[in-house]
Amino acid sequence: MRKENGRFAVVTGAGSGIGRAVAVRLQQAGYGVALAGRREDALRQTAAMADPAGGPLLVVPTDVSRPEAVRSLFARVRETFGRLDLLFNNAGLGAPAVPMEELTFEQWSEVVAVNLTGAFLCAQEAIRLMKAQEPRGGRIINNGSISAHVPRPHSAPYTATKHAITGLTRSISLDGRAFDIACGQIDIGNAATEMTERMREGVPQANGTRMVEPRMDVRHVADAVYYMASLPLEANVQFMTVMATKMPFIGRG
Repeated sequence: MRKENGRFAVVTGAGSGIGRAVAVRLQQAGYGVALAGRREDALRQTAAMADPAGGPLLVVPTDVSRPEAVRSLFARVRETFGRLDLLFNNAGLGAPAVPMEELTFEQWSEVVAVNLTGAFLCAQEAIRLMKAQEPRGGRIINNGSISAHVPRPHSAPYTATKHAITGLTRSISLDGRAFDIACGQIDIGNAATEMTERMREGVPQANGTRMVEPRMDVRHVADAVYYMASLPLEANVQFMTVMATKMPFIGRG
């Protein structure tokens, strides 16, 4: 396995699921990785999966919806690693799957605060660091989700934020271009994680039925993110979709 010694990353939502898989994949490849997430115990479980021959790990409990917490995260990264080559903006959550009119303002606001505002705050701090370091530049990869394309029933807050992530990705790509900052988005469908366990029992479909949906090994997502990250800054995967082949996405009705 190629070793990326001397390269450093921040992974948000690193305490479980996709974030955990990506963080471990990067660490195994030699990246120094800052593990960010709300629960320190979960982050330490991720850190325990580290390859002894891989890169260093930094556990930083972080609520990405709080500006002061995000500033503290990136200050720790600067102090510990000295630079930042990659941000994987992955932290996210959903609201209860209820009709839109039944959602509370607080439920809507929490999803927006984590999924969208959190991604913006992390990107903002990453850009500041990437502009100032030598050599300058770096890469930001946003987790968009299949919901950046089409919704599931009763998913307005999550779907709205994931559509907004696409706009954020494009804006970062444009504004970062002059400073050697590349930005891409990975849209993931049905990776086998705790979040998708319910799909094994059946989930609501657009036609009102319930269906068991196929899932794929989360390592395929980790490999895809690593591929995006491993490109030189002169090249960029702007958008990538990686999904369980037989999930109901193409032709979703």
